[in-house]
Amino acid sequence: MNHRTLGRTGRDVSVIGLGTWQIGGDWGPVSEQDAFAVLDAAAESGVTFFDTADVYGDGRSELLIGRWRAQNPGWHGTVATKMIRRATTPSLQYATAEHFRAWTDRSRQNLGVDTLDLVQLHCPETPVLEADQVYDGLDALVEEGAVAAYGVSVETCDQALTAIAREHVATVQIILNAFRQKPLDEVLPAAAQAGVGIIARVPLASGLLSGRYTADTVFAADDHRSFNRHGEAFDVGETFAGVDFNAGVAAAAEFSRLAREADLEPAAAALAWTAQQPEVSTVIPGARNAEQARSNAAAGEIPPLPQDFLDAVASLYETTVKPQVHHRW
Repeated sequence: MNHRTLGRTGRDVSVIGLGTWQIGGDWGPVSEQDAFAVLDAAAESGVTFFDTADVYGDGRSELLIGRWRAQNPGWHGTVATKMIRRATTPSLQYATAEHFRAWTDRSRQNLGVDTLDLVQLHCPETPVLEADQVYDGLDALVEEGAVAAYGVSVETCDQALTAIAREHVATVQIILNAFRQKPLDEVLPAAAQAGVGIIARVPLASGLLSGRYTADTVFAADDHRSFNRHGEAFDVGETFAGVDFNAGVAAAAEFSRLAREADLEPAAAALAWTAQQPEVSTVIPGARNAEQARSNAAAGEIPPLPQDFLDAVASLYETTVKPQVHHRW
């Protein structure tokens, strides 16, 4: 497994991490036994970065990671969580020092730690990212020892650039995959220049880039790929990376063909495409079972992708996907 420095945290992390939204909720039921199997498999495969949030299953994801970590003291990895989505809206009126302390205290308790490795503002509204008092409050958490470092998770490239300009922002988490390439234009270069880490989320476009789905695929009612397909619950860009499902299935079929021509499985090729962007610190695919966790981690060992494959993916994006998503996020 390749490793990189996680921005201004200074921590060394695996280039393939683990996103734990699945073990919290919104992707259908995952038992505690299965959740622990996913965490075990990821750790055994060399993963040293877990990403969670206080709203994943109303804290279930954090609690499970905390219990797993207590049972696995030999795992010396980094756990990042997020806050602000417990508020009625992720708006400036809730981005106060008092709320920050309450939310981080809850996460510290859930995770069973005195100091959070990294806490991220969880896709807040833009005014939150522009306000000096927000960063003053986050700096206070660091000074008090409640968190070791802080970052932001954002929806748009403009939000990412706003955060990168702040002196103490350690990381930016943003959607980046073969079907969401806009961050390559400005965000990744700006982050590299500032020394800010990039955490790439939704690297498989909610599974679309795995090539497993057809236009007839049906997802469970409690899976966000059913209930948020048009942005009914949260930003539609979080579901299939904002790509229309039917159009995305067709594009994913072409991506799968290109991957197999390069002697790679589609999911592995998609993860490697994101992980091999030199400015990316870590990529956080989710997993519902141990097999998926191991397969995802193996993508961190794939040699540099062939240039003809990269060129073909760029062309596929330009002609098929870019008109849908590039201008929106």
